[in-house]
Amino acid sequence: MARFVLVHGAFHGAWCWRFVAEILRARGHEVSAPTLTGLGERRHLLSPRVEMQTFCADVLNHLRYEDAREAVLVGHSFAGAPISKAAELAPERVARLVYLDAMLLEGDETPFDVFPPATRATREALAHAHDGGVSIPPPAPESFGVGDPAQAAWLAERLTPHPLATYRTAARLGRPPGAEFAKVYVHCVAPDYAPLRWAAARAREAGWPIQTLAAGHDAMVTAPQAVADLLEREAAA
Repeated sequence: MARFVLVHGAFHGAWCWRFVAEILRARGHEVSAPTLTGLGERRHLLSPRVEMQTFCADVLNHLRYEDAREAVLVGHSFAGAPISKAAELAPERVARLVYLDAMLLEGDETPFDVFPPATRATREALAHAHDGGVSIPPPAPESFGVGDPAQAAWLAERLTPHPLATYRTAARLGRPPGAEFAKVYVHCVAPDYAPLRWAAARAREAGWPIQTLAAGHDAMVTAPQAVADLLEREAAA
């Protein structure tokens, strides 16, 4: 049986993996999921000091304190950068990396470095209007490809503001993301998530294995069975 560590993206928390985790555990796998600082049930820790390196430390410490070994480390969306850095710093704890519709940053790139200038301006303006520039308020669930009203309501109750400084700072990777690891990029295509099309293109250009998933960006909520099946196949590869 495999060991999975599931890391959520922006505005989310470990809670978003509930349905995927239930399926994998029912099949005998071991599953854990950290919540990044300032989000989800750790929203009380939100501050201007929460930056990308904080998220990297969250994932690294989770691997260490959960005593993960040979784990399939999965990063959704914003978590692409933190899982890359955690794997770089603790390679003995990771067997495989899965980038689930995730950012694919390199070196000292920040998320704002790869987003269009208009996107950066919009998100900074939203943050300043929301709480003086500490965090970006969550968008509507529909922006994550969640069309079902019940699922959208469930998501809306749980999404939390995301620390702005994490968009302005870097994971500071010393090697290309996923270097020396078995890895796969999973592109969610029904519908695809426009803000991260560049990341899927970057994975293709780098010659990574690409899997497509007939689900929207928040596939772990809208298509947990398909996500669990894909992760199980990757663990067995």
